[in-house]
Amino acid sequence: MNDIIKRNKAFINTMIIIAIPVVIQNMISIGLNMIDTVMVSELGENAISAVGLANRIYFIFTTICFGIYSGASIFVAQYWGAKDMVSIKKVFGIDLIIGSLLSLIFAVLVFFFRNQIMRIFIDDPYVIELGSEYLKVISFSYPLTAISFAFSFNCRAIHKLKMPTVINAVALLINTFFNWILITGNLGFKALGVEGAAIATLLARIVEFVALIFFIYKDKNHPLAGTIKELTSWDVTMLKKVLKTSFPVIMSETAWSIGTSVYFIAYGFMGSYAIAVVQIAFNISDFFQTLFFGIGNASAVMIGNEIGKNDIDKAMDYSNKFVKITLVLSFVFASLLLVSRNYIIRYFNLEPITSEYLSKTLIVYSLYFTPKMFSYIFICGILRAGGDTKFCMFVDIITIWGIGVPLSFISVLLFKLPIHLVIALVFSEEIIKSITVTKRYLSKKWMNNLIMD
Repeated sequence: MNDIIKRNKAFINTMIIIAIPVVIQNMISIGLNMIDTVMVSELGENAISAVGLANRIYFIFTTICFGIYSGASIFVAQYWGAKDMVSIKKVFGIDLIIGSLLSLIFAVLVFFFRNQIMRIFIDDPYVIELGSEYLKVISFSYPLTAISFAFSFNCRAIHKLKMPTVINAVALLINTFFNWILITGNLGFKALGVEGAAIATLLARIVEFVALIFFIYKDKNHPLAGTIKELTSWDVTMLKKVLKTSFPVIMSETAWSIGTSVYFIAYGFMGSYAIAVVQIAFNISDFFQTLFFGIGNASAVMIGNEIGKNDIDKAMDYSNKFVKITLVLSFVFASLLLVSRNYIIRYFNLEPITSEYLSKTLIVYSLYFTPKMFSYIFICGILRAGGDTKFCMFVDIITIWGIGVPLSFISVLLFKLPIHLVIALVFSEEIIKSITVTKRYLSKKWMNNLIMD
């Protein structure tokens, strides 16, 4: 009995150490988006739509980065379990190079083709103009975000999260302050509207980038504080090994982010009010999901560490615990979202009819909350930790593009349903996904020790 108590205590302690900073980081990041949306809502629903659509590109970009880094961090977690610091730096170097190249491509495309990008989503000239103003400035933040994200994400895999969390919190405060003085004009500054929101975000990203680099390299023993030689000492064999596992994750996240952004093209046919509703609902729902982002990261790291040690029994025991925790907490947070939705909506400056649609949309989000979190914990927290990335890729691509995307256009253009019912149909893909990944988990075919291959 004492051994069981000790094992459970060790599990909970490790989970909290990893999960809580990740939860805080995500709360800060999502809180930043929420504050942006609340402050921009003072400018009207067109401004909300413009920033929301412009940020779909940022969403695609950061999600692909997440795919790159989470795919590679499977190796980082397993190398950390094996105490192989040299290989950690090599994998991290691969992360930095791929992420930086991606960010430069996105930055150039967004800066020079911002008007064309906005027209993909909506044909409202005013919304396009506002969104283009935002994209012109925010494009400069992409390279900074890619590198900062790489450092922060890999810190999770090696259990060093305190410093990145503090830096993220400072960045949030900076972003909030400059939002206040630049969006509507305070302390004698000119009111810049959505452009002010973009400038505030860019300033926050600059501070975050500089602070992360400074504090990580200040500690010469930090596992990620590699020299250029150490970060580029990987060979073609290691690159192929990492890409073999990472590529399906990258494709999965790319397909998912682009697919969910295509939903916004369908919503755009309904007008700017629908975009505003979905954008706000997305931010609110994400805020309620932050705990699960932490649990998912803890799951990926802890299971990956144990697989790296070749302790398969403990890895399986951990995965079972994470599934039970997710099941219980998802019901709790779905209920909280349902009950609190109308109180949260009051903080946004919306027309009464838009608020009504938002309330109904949040009901839909709460009903799908548990299957969404189940899919997340299995795909991002468990199956990928075992290297089962190809299966996860196929599930994401098939459910998003085979179910979600067609239903979004059919429900808008053919059935002409209101926005909350459109989302209810689109989210049905989450049911199929959660059932599929649960079956895969029970089969135990997902567990692989990648570093011993």
